[in-house]
Amino acid sequence: MADCCGAITDFYFEVHTAVLFTGYPCVTLTVPFLSIRNTLAMVGGAVLLLGFLPNSCRIALSHASLVPRIGCIAKVCASVPPGVSRWDPRPVRTLHHTPPLCAGHNKWSKVKDVKIPRDAARGRMMQKLSMMIRVAVREGGPNPEFNVALAQVIEQCRNNSVPKTTIDHAIKGAEKSKTGSQHLYEVRGPGGFMALVEILTENNKRSNQEIRYLLNKHGGAVCDGARHSFSKKGVVMAARGDMSSEQALELAIEAGAEDVQETEDEEERTMLQFICGMTEMRGVREALEKLGVATVSSGLEYVATAAVPLAEDQLRDAHILLEALKDYPDVVRVWDNIQAQD
Repeated sequence: MADCCGAITDFYFEVHTAVLFTGYPCVTLTVPFLSIRNTLAMVGGAVLLLGFLPNSCRIALSHASLVPRIGCIAKVCASVPPGVSRWDPRPVRTLHHTPPLCAGHNKWSKVKDVKIPRDAARGRMMQKLSMMIRVAVREGGPNPEFNVALAQVIEQCRNNSVPKTTIDHAIKGAEKSKTGSQHLYEVRGPGGFMALVEILTENNKRSNQEIRYLLNKHGGAVCDGARHSFSKKGVVMAARGDMSSEQALELAIEAGAEDVQETEDEEERTMLQFICGMTEMRGVREALEKLGVATVSSGLEYVATAAVPLAEDQLRDAHILLEALKDYPDVVRVWDNIQAQD
């Protein structure tokens, strides 16, 4: 015990009981910098640094670490000079303080895992629709009465609850901005499927490099001839509802459509796309509406003429590539000819 006393005779000790952040009772010591090493060697347990003084520092120790040395502590207290207070009133600079964390009843913690992906998907959808407005304005002008493509995109925006101010802002922005160019990349992906990637960019060199990087990273490549696997058609979109495949096919034949296919929109809702010739699109839509089909939108799309079947592992790789392309800011739309194997 004498050795212990000798180790700490060069500092004064505060018998100061405190409850710190851990909730356990502690004792604080004010230790000169020259004696801190000997002090730490003497005591056991965890040591918490509370702050600095001009020539010393203040530390906190748990009561449990000082129990074996309680006699030594008493001797040190008795040896403190009369002019030195055992309750040091000098302020210290706190290094760190963390308030307690309370779970509470936080609604956000329950919905964030669902809300964040949905918000991100909606943000991407609105970005793509704005880009489609720019493309339509560049091709046919800002007046939807004389620009069928623009009118169709505006209709898609309204069906997806895009605010009118956002639509007007996109049209005005496209009208003012004369820069930027539109390109269609022909792509071959994992498993041999083909894809067409439409982009609108302000920097051709940058977009070309980054598109090729994404393709190379995910097993794809730019190739010639991919466009031959597609045909440009008129597509009328409608909500499927409770309609069976047989009923949808009968309606397609009666309305004059060439085919009907099942697909999903940006919010993963099941939709039907009625495919027809480009010049017949308006008539097919009107016929479907007379038959009681709730159409959502219509427009010109690239439709695959030769589907490529992919196995499950190839489908996974293809999905990763297509999602990476769709997430790229300059990409407007992506079409593919993938067919899942039974």
